[in-house]
Amino acid sequence: MQIPAQFDYVRASTIEDALAQLELHGPESRVVAGGHSLLPMMKLRLARPEWLIDINDLYELDFILPEATQLRIGALTRHSTLLESADVARLFPIVIDAERVIADPIVRNRGTIGGSLCQADPAEDLATVCDVLRAQAVVRGPAGERILSMDEFHKGPYETAVAQNELLVEIRFPIRPRSGSAYEKVERRVGDWAVVAAGAAVSLAEDGSVDDVAIGLTAVGLDGTIAEAEAVLRGRQPSQALFEEAGRLAALASLPVADQRGPVDYKRHLADELTRRVLRRACARALETQTTTTQEG
Repeated sequence: MQIPAQFDYVRASTIEDALAQLELHGPESRVVAGGHSLLPMMKLRLARPEWLIDINDLYELDFILPEATQLRIGALTRHSTLLESADVARLFPIVIDAERVIADPIVRNRGTIGGSLCQADPAEDLATVCDVLRAQAVVRGPAGERILSMDEFHKGPYETAVAQNELLVEIRFPIRPRSGSAYEKVERRVGDWAVVAAGAAVSLAEDGSVDDVAIGLTAVGLDGTIAEAEAVLRGRQPSQALFEEAGRLAALASLPVADQRGPVDYKRHLADELTRRVLRRACARALETQTTTTQEG
């Protein structure tokens, strides 16, 4: 079956209009923006909403706004816009790393960061990125706005804390001094879901030791970041030996399943190797940031 079940359609003009439409049509309504996840599910009859509420005219949700302590990104911001942003590249290179390996240009031109996060696919790249950057999600509903950590936002595979009558409107990334980040992905073919991917964000103290670190893995059954691997690095000078130990612990923490993308041992090997690589690159980028800040000062 490749034809969606019958549905009605309305195009929202403002955030308030979209929320009113969700409230009016109830649990059988769904929001659509890029549609690259929802529409294929509808064609396969895995999703059968009675109403689609199109939010593509909500231009107030399409923005990238750097502030002193955070970078604010609207939920309707397209992947291609993120990829082309100089502010994103300067502050959070991990986002650029991830966006380069998300699907293909056609998908990146229409897909949105909010849609990716709300789909909550376990193999979704930006979920790991937001985890390691300790991002916050701003959700708006009839009762007003609430701000959620990524741990609070993600409830499990394909499930988030966004209620049926709410909208994800914004993602906020805290800006930390002397920081670097990186993401790397192994895929069977260009644009595919990850076999395994890894992300890391590192902040250095003034003496060059690791002040804070977050490590995340994609597509291996983990939620959030990997505390035991992070603990190895905190308070110590970055080194290849520490990266190797963190990679080993990340692989042990992973919970991959054998499927068409590979056996369990192969995926654990990738978790180990990719963790080492992203830590090495994130620390190098953090050191570059520290050097640039010192020279400017």
